[in-house]
Amino acid sequence: MTIKEIIPISNELMKNYGLCDSCLGRLFSKQLHLSSNKLLGKKLKAHVKQSQKKCFICKNLLDDLSAYLKLMLDASSKYNYSSIVIGALIKPSIIDRDDYIKSKYKLRGIDSVKTDITKELGKQFVKKTKKIIDFLNPDLTFTINFKDESCQIRSKSIVLYGQYTKSKRGLPQKQKSCTNCSGKGCKSCNLHGISEYGSIEGKISEFLFTTFGGTTAKFTWVGGEDQSSLVLGSGRPFFVKLQNPFKRNISLPKKIISDQVVIHNLKIISDPPKTPIKFNSLIELKISTEHEIISENLKKLKNMLSNPVVVYEKSGKRSEKAVSILKYKKISKNLFNLIIKAEGGLPVKRFVDGDDVTPGISQMMNDRCTCVAFDFLEITLNDNN
Repeated sequence: MTIKEIIPISNELMKNYGLCDSCLGRLFSKQLHLSSNKLLGKKLKAHVKQSQKKCFICKNLLDDLSAYLKLMLDASSKYNYSSIVIGALIKPSIIDRDDYIKSKYKLRGIDSVKTDITKELGKQFVKKTKKIIDFLNPDLTFTINFKDESCQIRSKSIVLYGQYTKSKRGLPQKQKSCTNCSGKGCKSCNLHGISEYGSIEGKISEFLFTTFGGTTAKFTWVGGEDQSSLVLGSGRPFFVKLQNPFKRNISLPKKIISDQVVIHNLKIISDPPKTPIKFNSLIELKISTEHEIISENLKKLKNMLSNPVVVYEKSGKRSEKAVSILKYKKISKNLFNLIIKAEGGLPVKRFVDGDDVTPGISQMMNDRCTCVAFDFLEITLNDNN
């Protein structure tokens, strides 16, 4: 379609309905392969007089978006970002009038008025802030509600990887969820999903919320330990996804000390793990026996180096865990130390008492054994993760 073919349709339309430059130009710009709706609308209006001053479709909304631009600038002022995308909720009556005009004049393949509004807002915002539009993976997603004149922002989550060591006993790994929202995030827990910070998860979360802002932190743990266990060496690896952060470009220290927990090598990574993490744990166990330890029975433990430990879950799932290092030392007649290097996921206490773990320590020792304590000396990720 050429400009000569468009002018008669445009003239007829303008005689019956007053339209702003943006709405008029939008109805024909794609046919002419033009990028500026407003300039085309102005050009088309030169050929006809318009009696109505108010735009039939948008009611002159597109003539002045400054109030909404200010809403966006104010709402984004506390965020650290480089790219955006804009969505909008507009009154159904505007969409209905737009559809009515397109249907009446048989105009097809045209951007909606909603698209034009978000495009125009985007242009103005980018001009003001020097940020970029990114439809696929923006740092900030704006939702402008033209019904109640509000602006909501969602910030792209960031994923971090780190390790933690725990040098004192008594701190659990996981934090109990907020009782009010069951971890979803509410006003009483400041949207964090947790209301206290008395755990490994709590200490790390507290640092993240203080440093980056944000709402909830979702952890992927590389194994776990008892409240009474120590985590030594280079620490237990973990991944955490922080939702709605305010800041994202922060230089992090190599070591972060928070009470009984030290966070090591915390860094932002591009993606969370997509498959279960494979790892090995070097564990020191203190084990008591019901009867006096027989040296010959201790030697039987070496059989684990050539035969995997089979773990059965209540769900019916069966897994095998290889043991690659095994050392033992008798401490007293009913107590011995055991150091093993085993594949991650070995349930330590069940392994000792033989609860659906074969062979268990009790089984091999031919005695009832109890795990008094166990500590993690080193945890290493497998190379094929």
